[in-house]
Amino acid sequence: MRRIAPSILSMNFLELQSGLESLNEYGIEVLHLDVMDGNFVPNISFGPCVIKDLSKAFDGLLEAHLMIERPEDYIEEFVKAGCGRIIVHAESTKHLHRLIQQIKSFGVQAGVAINPATPLSSIEEVITDVDLVLFMSVNPGFGGQSFIPSVGEKIRKAKKYKDINNSLIFEVDGGVGRSNVNDVFEMGIDLVVMGSAIFNQDGPSHNLKLIQNEIS
Repeated sequence: MRRIAPSILSMNFLELQSGLESLNEYGIEVLHLDVMDGNFVPNISFGPCVIKDLSKAFDGLLEAHLMIERPEDYIEEFVKAGCGRIIVHAESTKHLHRLIQQIKSFGVQAGVAINPATPLSSIEEVITDVDLVLFMSVNPGFGGQSFIPSVGEKIRKAKKYKDINNSLIFEVDGGVGRSNVNDVFEMGIDLVVMGSAIFNQDGPSHNLKLIQNEIS
């Protein structure tokens, strides 16, 4: 099943309530939360306090994409804020296996993300432990970038991991819009993060209708 995960990073924060209502109305199952600390990536976004409020207004799963240094220090805070899935970067920790086990110890799903230049070998030893692999198709930190074509080949090579972990979810984040969303799904992706394509000037209701028609 082809699914999209809207990223609120592109949302007008003055319209969060109405935006989330639109997502609920269109049956969106996953809300993608880009958490940035200004160190691991250049930008700064939001943290557990904002997410706690979002959890009261969104009906589906909240997934926190932690683009931060020392994520192991903050896992419990994001769980308490209402996140049902926490995604950490392989590049952000020296002890990836330990971090994945820490996340799962709280009874939530664990995901691992890799940047465009990071090889698949960096996550091979945790493939049986994670619920999701997030392929960054742009360099993280800013919205509105173009999809990096070489990531497509990485995704195709990673299909072998689904033979090892048949419940594994493949997600992609960055540079996906209506014009290429089906091409991305054809690569073997299950879940696509979309930001500006949903929350542009036409509004989420209008855009979600067009996107869902495109991928159905």
